[in-house]
Amino acid sequence: MKLVRYGERDHEKPGLIDATGAIRDLSGEVEDIAASALSPQALKRLAALDASALPLVSGKPRLGPCVGKVSKLLAIGLNYADHAREAGIAPPAEPVLFMKAVSAICGPNDDTIRPRDSNRLDHEVELGVVIGTRASYVEESRALDYVAGYCLANDISERGFQLERGGGQWDKGKGCDTFAPLGPWLVTRDEIADPQNLSLYLDVNGERRQTGNTANMIFPVAHIVAYLSCFLTLMPGDVILTGTPPGVGLGMKPPRFLNPGDEVRLGIAGLGEQHQRIIAWPG
Repeated sequence: MKLVRYGERDHEKPGLIDATGAIRDLSGEVEDIAASALSPQALKRLAALDASALPLVSGKPRLGPCVGKVSKLLAIGLNYADHAREAGIAPPAEPVLFMKAVSAICGPNDDTIRPRDSNRLDHEVELGVVIGTRASYVEESRALDYVAGYCLANDISERGFQLERGGGQWDKGKGCDTFAPLGPWLVTRDEIADPQNLSLYLDVNGERRQTGNTANMIFPVAHIVAYLSCFLTLMPGDVILTGTPPGVGLGMKPPRFLNPGDEVRLGIAGLGEQHQRIIAWPG
């Protein structure tokens, strides 16, 4: 299934994408695409529904983040060998973990706000992993059983905040408002045969900047889920961003960062596409 959340910000409704690409309303079946709705039992029940019998959503409503009520937004840094080389950093021996504020989460096509005092705004197309079952100390061989599905994400970053003002950690440059577009859909795990064979891309103003494949991850999805579950309990609805391929603005020579008016388009095979317009801080 492809599950969506649509409507005005903070008032999104649950839905699914039918065989024709239209949105069908799930409000009569679940309260939200979140937490308990992501359990294996709940997803099995939704998959058994006759999508054509669900109310058809008319028009082209705004798409919100594909997961609601996220309790933790975790991210893995330097997880592509070619991106680590681009950054001039040796591949890490263990996954590099940082957190993004849940207040950074937004819809896949919402504007990206360049923060006040920012001049090094950057893009990172990433595979997002959505947890469906509480996970603590899970074995890597069973780790994917705890995954509800996958989504497209943009780990938007402010490199000055991250690297020059971070005090040795990255969170300041990762958690600003609109820095975590998620969606357009949450694609359930059964539709993705191999999360380690997905192509990714990102364009800025029509110019291809990032191209990659999840096969080049240093730490695959199953390893990441198992590893993180040894340090913190993963809860249903938690989202893990799994790293970005090369081509980020920071890695270019000279670096090329995002400015108001720029248009960013990104996608992952089978997980849809996002589009963001960069705007200035409104204050």
